[in-house]
Amino acid sequence: MVVHRVLLCLTLGIVFGALYVVATRPVPRAYADGLMAAAALGIPLWGLLSVVALPVFAGQTPQWNAEGMRMHFPGLVGWVFYGAVLGLVSQALTDLVAAIWGPEVRPTPVLPPRKHIVIVGGGFAGMQTAQALEKALETNVAIQITVISETNALLFTPMLAEVAGGSLEPSHISTPLRGNLHRTQFIRARTTGIDLERRSVQLDGPAAADGTVEKREIPYDHLVLALGAVSNYLGMPNIERLSFNFKSLLDAIRIRNHVIEMFERADREPDTASRAPLLTFVIAGGGFAGVELAGSLNDFARGILADYPNIAKEEIRVIVVHGRDRILPELSETLGHYAQLKMAARGVDFRLKTRLVDARPGTVVVSDGEIASETLVWTAGTAPSPLVKTLDVETDKRGGVKVDVNLAVPGRPGLWALGDCASVTDGKTGQPCPPTAQFALREANALARNIAAELEGRPLKPFHFDSLGALCVIGYQTACAELTVPFVRTKSMRFSGLLAWLMWRGIYLGKLPGLEQKVRVLFDWIVELFFPRDIVQTIDL
Repeated sequence: MVVHRVLLCLTLGIVFGALYVVATRPVPRAYADGLMAAAALGIPLWGLLSVVALPVFAGQTPQWNAEGMRMHFPGLVGWVFYGAVLGLVSQALTDLVAAIWGPEVRPTPVLPPRKHIVIVGGGFAGMQTAQALEKALETNVAIQITVISETNALLFTPMLAEVAGGSLEPSHISTPLRGNLHRTQFIRARTTGIDLERRSVQLDGPAAADGTVEKREIPYDHLVLALGAVSNYLGMPNIERLSFNFKSLLDAIRIRNHVIEMFERADREPDTASRAPLLTFVIAGGGFAGVELAGSLNDFARGILADYPNIAKEEIRVIVVHGRDRILPELSETLGHYAQLKMAARGVDFRLKTRLVDARPGTVVVSDGEIASETLVWTAGTAPSPLVKTLDVETDKRGGVKVDVNLAVPGRPGLWALGDCASVTDGKTGQPCPPTAQFALREANALARNIAAELEGRPLKPFHFDSLGALCVIGYQTACAELTVPFVRTKSMRFSGLLAWLMWRGIYLGKLPGLEQKVRVLFDWIVELFFPRDIVQTIDL
């Protein structure tokens, strides 16, 4: 029996030694490393053979108590010693073979060619595409991802009206792109051109102190157009020149500071007729952006009256000019009517079925007359980025890049588009997708999966998404909400008033990127409950 055990141990030891040599492939002259590694491998072999296998072969029960382990301790010493000797012997044999037949020449691994994915645009669509690509291509080191944007932060546009109304600090609704993109290269630059034939993107970097601009050219294998949209003034240059835009963080800051400036001028103006244009604020457009801005500015203007004793609340006029017969066409007719009644009760005036025709200093010209006002904000229309017009691709009537159901541009391999600059059709229903952040985020996830699938030779999947609903805040503690019923897309649940306002804040706070931004916005809202609106002008007009 003892002889059988010895023979079994020797046989298993030889097998162990062969496996060790094959698995570790010792490095030349690394005796200390070989000794320690092989000795350490003797410990699990002792547990497997001496403690478990040999007693079982002998018809005995393995002993796991202290007394049994003490009995096996000599075997542990033996296996560790055997491993150490084996490590030295295998190292010596390796060096001997290398000295006789020369060093082993290992072939250099052939890596696949490196692919470069470039995303132009750092908005919702651009950043979400980059994040989804990072996740989908996490283990693929042969892929480089680059995001190009004129700004280094993502603006959370659903809360932009609250910045204009003084409820939130401007920086609290912006998230740094670099902090959210971990393996993506970020370039802050202006895209000046795209050469689809040479597959390259031309950039102008930030201007240096001497006024020079760095020009660069970035090659790509796959290009994602997430250029977003700009304001469309419908060919009215005076309105473009005299109105405030409402697309960026700087636009919201300028509007807020302009409103404060109008109050400052009106407070020291003794003539009531001369104060009227200063305290009249015209918003062009009755969609989400225009209505939310009107409600926020109305609350802000009436909330700072305590600091301007010479101005009466009856003098403040917030006017929404809208070409349709009702506001908020994105919502149901009942919610749109509710929003109009609530805002009218708070002092907002609506000019429905009215078009903006022209603008002069101090005067807004509409289709049914003129409005004396020093403030005009344009939210009535948008168009895809002008860069799209320079590309040799097919576009729809609004100028968006036409893509197939996979979000790829037909006839242009490696070119993709999504968001406000694209004309996207739902792959299941065949209906056009609205250019909203809700759809842009889902398009980004689908596009990233399709790029990964194309790189890996898998079939692409058509884009499909059912809207989850819409939310619109129309003033302090008042909002409208229309949410789609799960699994019954033809029905929706409608909410209004305080409950909808709490839902708006809760949902958008959850969607705001970054924990730090969430905390800052939450504190801004808490401070708003106890203190009046701030009237400090944050930039020099």
